[in-house]
Amino acid sequence: MLTLKTLRDNPQMVVAKLAKKNFDASAIVAEIIELDTLRRSLQTESDALKSSQNQIAARIGMLMRQGLKDEAEQAKAEVAGIKEKYNDMIARLDQAEKEMNAKIVLLPNLPCDLVPEGKGAEDNLVVKMGGPEVNLPEGALPHWELAKKYDIIDFDLGVKITGAGFPVYKGKGAKLQRALINFFLDCNSAAGYQETEPPVVVNAASGFGTGQLPDKEAQMYYCGLDDFYLVPTAEVPLTNIYRDVILQSAELPQKITAYTPCFRREAGSYGKDVRGLNRLHQFDKVEIVRIERPEDSYAALDEMVAHVEGIVNKLGLKYRILRLCGGDMSFTSAITYDFELWSAAQGRWLEISSVSNIDSFQANRLHLRYKDEAGKTNLCHTLNGSSLALPRVVAALLEDNQTEKGIVIPEVLRPYTGFDIID
Repeated sequence: MLTLKTLRDNPQMVVAKLAKKNFDASAIVAEIIELDTLRRSLQTESDALKSSQNQIAARIGMLMRQGLKDEAEQAKAEVAGIKEKYNDMIARLDQAEKEMNAKIVLLPNLPCDLVPEGKGAEDNLVVKMGGPEVNLPEGALPHWELAKKYDIIDFDLGVKITGAGFPVYKGKGAKLQRALINFFLDCNSAAGYQETEPPVVVNAASGFGTGQLPDKEAQMYYCGLDDFYLVPTAEVPLTNIYRDVILQSAELPQKITAYTPCFRREAGSYGKDVRGLNRLHQFDKVEIVRIERPEDSYAALDEMVAHVEGIVNKLGLKYRILRLCGGDMSFTSAITYDFELWSAAQGRWLEISSVSNIDSFQANRLHLRYKDEAGKTNLCHTLNGSSLALPRVVAALLEDNQTEKGIVIPEVLRPYTGFDIID
């Protein structure tokens, strides 16, 4: 969340920057400033009352020692009155602070200056394109038809077992999933990310720490009996490893990676965008997370983007990289680069990765800090990225590599799959 100092020192800047995210913060920011002013006034008054109470309490002891019982009793009554006022003041102070914090968490992260203006996906900036051109054979099929033809993914069986958006991978389809997960993890480990295996259910504090709560509560699967949430991404448990942690400067950066299944309700999704693997409620994803010093985080972001691009290039797929405009960015992000693969069979781009710098927004919620060389405690910066999400990678891989003889597996994956073609 935004720091109170940022809101107090430059409220106009906060309102102007959040307007780039199509978020009108003027009313909320004004309410926060008003509550902060009230809170500080109440704090000053309560401190004065406490000081008076302590002074009179000290005088009571002196009066008792002097045998001035009536004066001591009068002083005690005065202390009781002050104490009542003080308790009332503290209750009002706590209420003002709770109301202020409840409003602060409603404010999205500020976009950085590199973020382009725009209302939605059509305004995102294409910063790079790469990979080979896709030349499909005559009569090429979309991946959901290929999955049925080669009996590698069964969407109907998933509906029977659970519901739409929960496919069943079979035979070479299941092995391809496992191969991609292992390949992505190996690539990340080679780049210095420590492999981690976190829980796939988290508590509300973890969801709050990374900004999913209260913003995306409706999109998460909730386990009511235990008050847990299924993870929408490994970013949540991985980043929460560092909740309430103070790192030493020499311990930075922290680089970790993990595979988890991910669960998203995707409420309101419909039409062609949900066909096959295009949009699922459960899917596999490998994530990378970094904890950085503020001055190093944007260089780290560039390094993460280059790393993900390197993996996509190894798969031999056509891609583009987008810098998201303000209107298409997430609640927590300061800047995001999306990777998309070209699906020639569908004639559309498929998002496979988002790589984001969150600045100090999550760290402030998480109380994640580090001590610099001078011993000063500062908020860290957090970054995360998909490296990679499997469903649309599989969709593009199946579609773009289809031939008359079958689906050719990229050479880099063959040591992992144990086969070179799906036929």
